[in-house]
Amino acid sequence: MRKRVWIPLALIGAAAIGFFGVAPGYVEGAMNQIDGKPLIKVSEEAKALHKTLNIVDLHSDTLMWNRDLNDRASRGHMDVPRLQDGNVALQLFSSVSKTPKNQNYDGNGADSDNITLLTIAQLQPMKTWNSLVERSLYHAHKRDVAVAKSKRALLAVNTSEQLDNLLALRSKDSRPVGAMLTIEGLQNLEGKASNLNRLYSAGFRMAGLTHFFDNELAGSMHGLKKGGLTPFGRDVVKWMEARGMIVDIAHLSHAGVAEILAMAKRPVVSSHGGVQATCKVNRNLTDDEIRGVAKTGGVVGIGYWDAAICDTSPRAAAKAMKHVRDLVGIDHVALGSDYDGATTVRFDTSQLEQVTQALLDEGFTAEEIRAVMGENALRVIKAGLKPLAELPATP
Repeated sequence: MRKRVWIPLALIGAAAIGFFGVAPGYVEGAMNQIDGKPLIKVSEEAKALHKTLNIVDLHSDTLMWNRDLNDRASRGHMDVPRLQDGNVALQLFSSVSKTPKNQNYDGNGADSDNITLLTIAQLQPMKTWNSLVERSLYHAHKRDVAVAKSKRALLAVNTSEQLDNLLALRSKDSRPVGAMLTIEGLQNLEGKASNLNRLYSAGFRMAGLTHFFDNELAGSMHGLKKGGLTPFGRDVVKWMEARGMIVDIAHLSHAGVAEILAMAKRPVVSSHGGVQATCKVNRNLTDDEIRGVAKTGGVVGIGYWDAAICDTSPRAAAKAMKHVRDLVGIDHVALGSDYDGATTVRFDTSQLEQVTQALLDEGFTAEEIRAVMGENALRVIKAGLKPLAELPATP
């Protein structure tokens, strides 16, 4: 009798180990790939210039996966050792709380979710299984744990003072990486303005209103209705700007983008994507939208995956950046990799010299490259953050 019970229990245990121990890593490895195509040759000029840059990447989804940021991983696109190899000064880590099944760029409903199974498979706390806001709070906790364990290789950036301290340290012998939190879709508010304060208190300093589906705030570029902002969405944008939380228009519908650009009082960013002039994909920005972002003083973060630049070559990314520069000026170009965001790329964050070289090859000057690779983003982030003494009351 004991054997009859033990055998199925052993099988169940083996299956559980396979599901919880192996499946999450396998899924991540399958979804975040490097295509293996030839890299471009990096000159000594590019290597020397790259070492002097304050590089800022406006978007990665690394916190979604079950990895320790401080460990060099054999999968995915980013971790602290690889950020250091790439000379990244500040990385914005996004919280993805929900994605639809059969996700696509054209039309998705909000009635399904891939992330629930991922949270269970990764053995995240049970409170994250059925709560979008708890998933984001858990991502913030992961960032903070990684910072605490990093021996000051990774520093949290929640305030303008912390950003100044990071840059001061990097101007000396120490080369820490800053970690700032952002949100990919405010569906994690679960319709409650009070949850925005919870997220702000946890360290989130940038947010996009939508991701791959319409929500209570606005229509998504990939939703079913693709409408503009709701009254709740407009109120949230006003509160974000007053509090010192940067507004991100990535994934937002064209109608929603137009409304935000018309009402913005602070610089607006498009954290990750491309431009329709070089890659005509519906999620990429039109020239009028690029002009609108520039008018607010904001930046357009260019990604490295095929749906953003219609290729994975660093030269394709540089051509998109050149279009933004030529259209509205060098001050409005930035980096937005979307690393670890279910993307296939040519190079990971340790190989960002590829972008520096591609920009040189496109005729960008050293000062223009310095602006694109980080100084523009730093200007916008400093303008968006508020010193602790200026923070207003909560909503």
